[in-house]
This record gives sequence, structure tokens and C-alpha cells, in this order.
Amino acid sequence: MENLFAFVVGGLYATALFMMLRRSIVKLVIGLIILSNAANLLIFTSGGLVRGAPPLIPEGLYQPAGTIADPLPQALILTAIVISFGVLAFAVVLIHRAYEVIGADDVNNMKSTDS
Repeated sequence: MENLFAFVVGGLYATALFMMLRRSIVKLVIGLIILSNAANLLIFTSGGLVRGAPPLIPEGLYQPAGTIADPLPQALILTAIVISFGVLAFAVVLIHRAYEVIGADDVNNMKSTDS
């Protein structure tokens, strides 16, 4: 299962880099979204894939009786989702404003507005 996740994460990273190297700003944002999802999957996979084991200790016990999932990657992923949503919202607003001023989403057209 971890091998499948490794291939999926690698494919997502490759797709994200390809999209981010395009000249369109919209494709750059799509690449950022894919990159953040790939990073989340990487963190989730590095925590270990455990099926059917919640990250909870039963009441009355001081240590887990059997196999449990690691709750740290889940907490990190939830935080990363919130942060990436904030960055995405800021990027969309910034791109919308740049499109209003310049009238194009091509990066080469934005060079003329630097001076």
C-alpha cells in the first residue's frame, strides 16, 4: 500500500512542477493546489498506514492495548489544509486583481508592469 502511495505522491509532485512552470498564472495556482495535496499525502504516508485502528486509547487504559494510528500526521495535515486554503484564497484574489489591471494571465505580459 505504501508503494502505491509513493507512486501517487511522485506523480502529483511531477504534475505540480509541470503546471507551475507554465506561463499562465492560473496554471501556477493549480500547480500550487496539487503540490499542497501531494505534501499532505506524503505526510500521511510517512506516519504509517494503519487500517481500522483509530488514534484513540480506550477509557480506563493508560496505554494502547493493540495497534493504533499515529495522530500526529493527522493533526499536521489538518493544519496544512487550513494554511493551504488561506494561501490559495490570497493567490486567487491577487491573480484576479492582476488580471483586472493587465488584462492577461500570461507571466511574460506582467514583466512590462515592473517599472
